[in-house]
Amino acid sequence: MTGAAIGGGLVVAWWFLPREYPNPLTPARGEHVLGAWLKIAEDGVVSVAVPQLEMGQGITTLIPQIVAEELGADWRQIAVEPAAAAPAYPNTPLAKRWISLWDPATAGLSGGVDDMLAERFATSNAFTATADGTSLAAYEQPAREAAAAARAMLAMEAADRWNASWEECEVYAGLVRLGDRRASFGELAAGAAGQSPPDPPPLRPELADETPQAGSSEADAGPAASFPRIDLPSKVDGSYRFAGDVRLPGMVFAAIRHGPNNGSELTGFNVERAQGIGGIVGAVKTKRWLAVAATTWWSAERALRAMEPQFKTQYPVSSEDIGARLDTLLTAGDSFKTHETGFGEEAMARVDMARRYEVDPFHAAPVETASAAARLSDGRLELWIATQAPEQTRAAAAKAVGLGIEDVALYPMAAGGSFDARLENDHAIEVAHIAKELGRPVHLTWSRREEMIRSRPYAPVYTLVGAQLAGEGEAEGGGAIDALKIRAATPPSTHEFGRRLFGNLTPWAAIRETTGMKDELAMEGMVPPYALPSVTVRHVPVETGYPSGRVRGNAYVAGTFAIESFVDEVAAQSGREPLSYRMSMLGSDVRLAACLQRAASLAEWDGGLDQSGQGLACLRIGDKETGGRIACVATARQGEGGLRVSRLTAAVDIGRIINLDIARQQIEGGLLFGLGIALGSPLAVRGGLPASFEYADLNLPKLGDCPEIVVDFLPRTDGTAAAGFDPGELGVGVVSPAIANALFSATGLRLRRLPLLSGGL
Repeated sequence: MTGAAIGGGLVVAWWFLPREYPNPLTPARGEHVLGAWLKIAEDGVVSVAVPQLEMGQGITTLIPQIVAEELGADWRQIAVEPAAAAPAYPNTPLAKRWISLWDPATAGLSGGVDDMLAERFATSNAFTATADGTSLAAYEQPAREAAAAARAMLAMEAADRWNASWEECEVYAGLVRLGDRRASFGELAAGAAGQSPPDPPPLRPELADETPQAGSSEADAGPAASFPRIDLPSKVDGSYRFAGDVRLPGMVFAAIRHGPNNGSELTGFNVERAQGIGGIVGAVKTKRWLAVAATTWWSAERALRAMEPQFKTQYPVSSEDIGARLDTLLTAGDSFKTHETGFGEEAMARVDMARRYEVDPFHAAPVETASAAARLSDGRLELWIATQAPEQTRAAAAKAVGLGIEDVALYPMAAGGSFDARLENDHAIEVAHIAKELGRPVHLTWSRREEMIRSRPYAPVYTLVGAQLAGEGEAEGGGAIDALKIRAATPPSTHEFGRRLFGNLTPWAAIRETTGMKDELAMEGMVPPYALPSVTVRHVPVETGYPSGRVRGNAYVAGTFAIESFVDEVAAQSGREPLSYRMSMLGSDVRLAACLQRAASLAEWDGGLDQSGQGLACLRIGDKETGGRIACVATARQGEGGLRVSRLTAAVDIGRIINLDIARQQIEGGLLFGLGIALGSPLAVRGGLPASFEYADLNLPKLGDCPEIVVDFLPRTDGTAAAGFDPGELGVGVVSPAIANALFSATGLRLRRLPLLSGGL
């Protein structure tokens, strides 16, 4: 039938054909491959492939834990192998979520079409990106199925030896058992690899589950076994290897200088001033940057400082320019409707209360700056790098040196931190180009200055929130929101990012191509979790002249800050208690109601009375059926040292939890990341450059600034066994409004700009 298809029919027929791809795992000596997800060595070690970037979120424990429980392995025999991007590991949920970025023409045709297109795209393009909390949704089921198939193959091999039926065998604790007979995984591995697995694989009825039990006061783990993080011991003793640890024979070390992050060009530098510095191997210049390589990175950096490269800036934007554009267009600019619920925009007949909220841009700012190693020889490029989008990074590096993507090998390294910064691939392009020009292996590390210049911060957002209110007294529903209208001015940052990632455009070209576009993903955090009669969200696209990108929390930072601050203000004006006011608007979302009640109970909520210093906020990410929820009570005081947040109390509902300890780490880390956004220093821009290149000037929380954190996970009560919600983003968005509301309670001051203290008290 495929051969008979002609014209468009040929394309369609080919598109629907199933295709097979080679197994991406390669066995070492004594290892045997059992599918695309695991290998078993003759000494019993089970190596699990992990196709997601480990950047502190614990994915190199979560996926192996899923495999170990389904396989019946002993946790002590589990090892991890970072998997290269391959069609065997498609991140289909993320491909569907980002379909408007890689295929805007067909996005949104229908749910079924989007599913099909996303699956085909993710598979054929080896799309394995790590982002938006999609790891478990994408990989839990494939990993379980692979482990179940391998378990059956081990049982088959043992049954053949024992002249028995494989269905009678039990597999647990790293052994296959039948009565008194025992065989280890290592003994059976070679023979098991030759067995044909059953189709479908025999999945265990039990899922990986450490969800707290109903009625537990300490949110302890359930009956599941303990699975400590695999990467923790080596990170503690320093043996864990990152991209910065790569060393190759004949390697030199490169430092680099970039101009302002908006299309600047290199105009000159003084080579003579660097002649007295020892160890210099060579320099590489392009239209946009200058790099120097030397036998040590410090020598290369000293040489660059001495050479004083100069750049011409096309658009020397400043924070004042950005603010003026946002300010003007917020009220006067053309807008696009991105979300509408209930009775829609026409339901708002008047505006009884309106407030404006502003969010300055902020950096991802991981402690580890961008670094990568590259070697180009015999027409083949090898790249050692931490990247959240390996196949797109591989393609960008290949294009930079004029190779086909098949001639580039990317060795995935872990990141010491990312917060979405490693979705960008500039340093991969640069190190590949430098290696080609110098003809030897190169290790490139950005200084903190370059990281600050080249990172794409979270875009600034100015928001107007207006409401039509009902009633006068609490008994009559006074202050109830009948209609809500949100208008947000911000760049179409998600599309801008998409043009860089999927179109390989420069930041300036991406800005030009996306100017004036509606960006629904940039607005998704503006949709409140409340069951209001009418909600309308409108996006006012603004070109600020400064590139923007993705940062942990993304759209939910500005959206939750505006919504939860506004809800508190309406409650205060209406004389309503903030907790009960929120509860009255939740409709049938009993899970979010339970989070609010639990957080209030743990924090000994006193109603947010004057001078109490307590503030409340809540957040739901995703839909009502499968989304994650969090409620947070912040306790803040103004003391001699300024504002101090003494306690953060959070109640979280993410459904089934695979690893309770890692889930807790994710929530705590998100809360602290959000604390940095709320109380850090704003990103000031002058002449297209950050006003400061110092990490300390970001004013991020130090150990002594960290408040007491109490996190409680609510038990799963819906009876479903679906994969739980990834908690990595939840804590980030809820903190800022909780602290703003706490500060209002403590001082009577209402701060409507992030960072909260950017204008001082």
